[in-house]
Amino acid sequence: MENEKPVSGFFRDDGTRIDPARVTKPPLCLSCRKDGDPREEILCLLNRDDQDGAENFVCHAYVAKTE
Repeated sequence: MENEKPVSGFFRDDGTRIDPARVTKPPLCLSCRKDGDPREEILCLLNRDDQDGAENFVCHAYVAKTE
Protein backbone atom coordinates (compact mmCIF):
# COMPACT_ATOMS: atom_id res chain seq x y z
CA MET A 1 0.00 0.00 0.00
CA GLU A 2 2.98 2.29 -0.46
CA ASN A 3 1.54 3.86 -3.60
CA GLU A 4 -1.66 5.05 -1.94
CA LYS A 5 -1.97 8.82 -1.77
CA PRO A 6 -3.04 10.33 1.53
CA VAL A 7 -6.67 11.40 1.63
CA SER A 8 -7.03 15.08 2.34
CA GLY A 9 -9.42 17.90 1.61
CA PHE A 10 -13.03 18.51 2.53
CA PHE A 11 -15.80 15.94 2.33
CA ARG A 12 -19.58 15.95 2.68
CA ASP A 13 -21.32 13.63 5.14
CA ASP A 14 -21.92 11.16 2.31
CA GLY A 15 -18.18 10.97 1.60
CA THR A 16 -18.11 12.96 -1.64
CA ARG A 17 -15.25 15.40 -1.95
CA ILE A 18 -15.93 19.15 -1.93
CA ASP A 19 -14.17 20.99 -4.73
CA PRO A 20 -13.65 24.56 -3.41
CA ALA A 21 -13.41 25.90 -6.96
CA ARG A 22 -16.96 24.72 -7.69
CA VAL A 23 -18.64 26.14 -4.58
CA THR A 24 -20.40 29.34 -5.59
CA LYS A 25 -20.03 32.50 -3.52
CA PRO A 26 -23.35 34.25 -2.81
CA PRO A 27 -23.52 38.06 -3.05
CA LEU A 28 -23.79 38.30 0.74
CA CYS A 29 -20.28 36.88 1.03
CA LEU A 30 -18.85 39.56 -1.24
CA SER A 31 -19.98 42.25 1.19
CA CYS A 32 -18.65 40.42 4.27
CA ARG A 33 -15.54 41.55 6.13
CA LYS A 34 -14.48 37.89 6.42
CA ASP A 35 -14.39 37.37 2.64
CA GLY A 36 -10.80 36.61 1.70
CA ASP A 37 -9.63 36.12 5.31
CA PRO A 38 -7.60 32.89 5.35
CA ARG A 39 -8.60 32.26 8.98
CA GLU A 40 -12.28 32.12 7.94
CA GLU A 41 -11.88 30.41 4.57
CA ILE A 42 -12.68 26.85 5.67
CA LEU A 43 -15.77 27.73 7.70
CA CYS A 44 -17.10 29.98 4.94
CA LEU A 45 -16.51 27.29 2.33
CA LEU A 46 -18.33 24.65 4.37
CA ASN A 47 -21.26 27.00 5.05
CA ARG A 48 -21.60 27.91 1.36
CA ASP A 49 -21.39 24.25 0.29
CA ASP A 50 -23.97 23.20 2.88
CA GLN A 51 -26.47 25.72 1.51
CA ASP A 52 -25.67 25.22 -2.16
CA GLY A 53 -28.90 25.43 -4.13
CA ALA A 54 -30.90 26.88 -1.25
CA GLU A 55 -33.33 29.67 -2.12
CA ASN A 56 -32.03 31.98 0.63
CA PHE A 57 -28.43 31.95 1.83
CA VAL A 58 -28.07 32.51 5.59
CA CYS A 59 -24.80 33.20 7.40
CA HIS A 60 -24.84 33.81 11.12
CA ALA A 61 -21.16 34.81 11.04
CA TYR A 62 -21.73 37.67 8.56
CA VAL A 63 -20.05 41.00 9.40
CA ALA A 64 -20.58 43.88 6.96
CA LYS A 65 -17.51 45.56 5.51
CA THR A 66 -16.99 49.07 6.81
CA GLU A 67 -15.48 51.75 4.65
